[in-house]
Amino acid sequence: MGLVEGVEEYLVSLRVEAGLSANTVDAYRRDLGQYVDFLEGRQPTRDDVEAFVSELVSRGLAGSTHRRKLAAIRGLHRFLVGEGMAETDPTVLVRPPRRVETLPKALDVEEAIALVEAPGSASPQSRRDSALLEFLYATGARVSETVGVDLGDVDLEERSSLVTGKGGRQRVVPLGGKAVRAIQAWLPDRLALARRSTSGDPLFLNLRGGRLSRQAAFDIVRKHAARVGIDPRRVSPHVLRHSAATHMVEAGADLRTVQELLGHATISTTQVYTRVTSAHVMEIYVQSHPRSR
Repeated sequence: MGLVEGVEEYLVSLRVEAGLSANTVDAYRRDLGQYVDFLEGRQPTRDDVEAFVSELVSRGLAGSTHRRKLAAIRGLHRFLVGEGMAETDPTVLVRPPRRVETLPKALDVEEAIALVEAPGSASPQSRRDSALLEFLYATGARVSETVGVDLGDVDLEERSSLVTGKGGRQRVVPLGGKAVRAIQAWLPDRLALARRSTSGDPLFLNLRGGRLSRQAAFDIVRKHAARVGIDPRRVSPHVLRHSAATHMVEAGADLRTVQELLGHATISTTQVYTRVTSAHVMEIYVQSHPRSR
């Protein structure tokens, strides 16, 4: 029995044997669905569980959310072992993160530039990685939105791309000149890799010609962070998204523009970036106000 089937058996037991409400079971279903999607068909190991928890941390989710999702995963694996559907429980030695920040710490501008320039252009893989990193930082798009972009969504002449966000909501995001040039450099390699069997017409392909996965994008970001001396544990595609927004706000972008760029449904979600730039505000105040000293 696969993990997907195991999840369904566990959800039935929660509803029938544990007597949990339909809303609670639906919450478990969402949490475990995210976990299964993250694994992409792999049999989970302790490293996989820890990587999933690490991604949750990088996305800036609340500590209560980490604990709930990890509890759901622990419950699933205990159930699978108890029912004889699995031999081992990969969550036994996994500990929740000691410290969870409200938001991931943004890279500074120099770090972000070093990261997106790290791949270079010496090979098809490096050109693909360069285009991916430039796209993430230029647009502030979510990793799922980025790997979901198809070739036809990108208009290099207009320097823009269509992305599909949460709930199927679509928006057009701008592409900077460096992102456009990186994508142009990648396109001949992409054409050579593309297969007729590929689902859709993805902009970003793996080296087998299929659509690049979320986990592969996550690994690419961390690999190149390590190359330029940035601790890969503090970097993820979401950190690049957070960094893009933070840098724009620090440079004077208005919140409505950043809201539109990021695809936030409400301005209140975007307003968090006014808090993370308080140090920058203080620096400017000290430099510019005649009575600051």
